[in-house]
Amino acid sequence: MLFPRGDGDGWVRCAQGHRHWGLFGAAGLLLWHDDRVLLQHRALWSHHGGTWGILGGARNRGESAEQAALREAGEEAGLLAADVTAIGRYVDDHGGWTYTTVIARAGAPLVLDALTAETIEVRWVAADALHELALHPGFAASWARVSAAALPDRG
Repeated sequence: MLFPRGDGDGWVRCAQGHRHWGLFGAAGLLLWHDDRVLLQHRALWSHHGGTWGILGGARNRGESAEQAALREAGEEAGLLAADVTAIGRYVDDHGGWTYTTVIARAGAPLVLDALTAETIEVRWVAADALHELALHPGFAASWARVSAAALPDRG
């Protein structure tokens, strides 16, 4: 299945001098079910390819972080927005560019598949086993703060 290119697709440099994907920032979905999180094994050709992270991508013009995260999760793995409840967010601000992690909960362990060439696999992983995977550097760097933001509402 092909999805149209969004108007937010493209590389930018933040105030810290880092190169980021997403002209208007980016967003991802940290989806919990019990003590597990849904992770994406990123295609080898992608930025930080072969690593594990959350479903997400570039925000389009005028799109909220929640809309972008849910759209990307739908495109990449077939997630339906009605199957999740957003419970929070964590914003990583690099000065002129932000990555927003939308924290959500699924009422059941949804069965999702890799739908695009961006994804090798989508898998539920126990939160305490994340250290066993090669994590996307940005996800790894923010994990402690993002997971702490999710703790009060996880259930």
